[in-house]
Amino acid sequence: MNTKISLSVPLDVPAAKKSTYLRNLALITKNTGRLFLFAGDQRVEHLNDDFYGEDIPEDDAAPEHLFNIAASSRIGVFASQLGSIARFGAAHRRVPYLVKLNAKSNLVTDNEQDPISLAWHDVRQVVEFARISKLTIPAVGYTVYVGSTFESAMLREAAQIVWQAHQQGLVVVLWIYPRGKAVTDKYNAHTIAGAINVGCALGADFIKVNRPIPEDADGLKEIMAAARGSRVLFAGGESVSPRELLGNIYRDINALGLSGAALGRNIHERALPEAVALCNAVASVVYDGQSAAVAAKPLQF
Repeated sequence: MNTKISLSVPLDVPAAKKSTYLRNLALITKNTGRLFLFAGDQRVEHLNDDFYGEDIPEDDAAPEHLFNIAASSRIGVFASQLGSIARFGAAHRRVPYLVKLNAKSNLVTDNEQDPISLAWHDVRQVVEFARISKLTIPAVGYTVYVGSTFESAMLREAAQIVWQAHQQGLVVVLWIYPRGKAVTDKYNAHTIAGAINVGCALGADFIKVNRPIPEDADGLKEIMAAARGSRVLFAGGESVSPRELLGNIYRDINALGLSGAALGRNIHERALPEAVALCNAVASVVYDGQSAAVAAKPLQF
């Protein structure tokens, strides 16, 4: 059952914007404090790697496929770049959008250069776009690659974005990924716990990190401790079966104390009816507290 909880306001949100912030947070979390983020920013990050090929439905080749999924299902917020939202948003006005402010392609590998991804737009432009488009834009997002030799530039941009977004009453999701030649294992639990510390220091409302590999008890304990007091999401990662996906999310929330789910290819690498059904099953776990088994019952795949 959906249980309404008290939603706190960070101290950098001005008094005049507290009601806006709370309204935005309540919208994307459905008054639970938990978030189901549907990530569509990979059309830049992964280019066409996850959208065209063997075992990927033809639907996924078209950029609007992700918007169709978001508009037809019970997600919390859909993340995409401002230009894509400007192109497809008019036909999908009921979707709550997160504008992803930075992005980079995967053509330059970490072996060639440490990653750097700087903002394409600023918060002022997002606010103006929301005004003129009349779309619902409750949140912005940004990726920081900690461990990169360029991390200082991204850390400063992220800090400024959090400040500026909170000044406008917007919610901020930070993708915090250890990457670069100095990072020997980006899936190491100790390193991921450190990434959570960085997201907390930057003032993120939600911190999206990679799921650790392996998921051993000691590593998860360290991550849980770092996540205490913050809202942390594990990135969806490689595609798994629907029932395994739902089981992972249920455990993340109820055993680890995480704050929802962030999914991309596990959703969009499906034809529209299956993608929508799986989104609604995920929402049942995240927002309604259903078990994975109960949420999976309506699925026919």
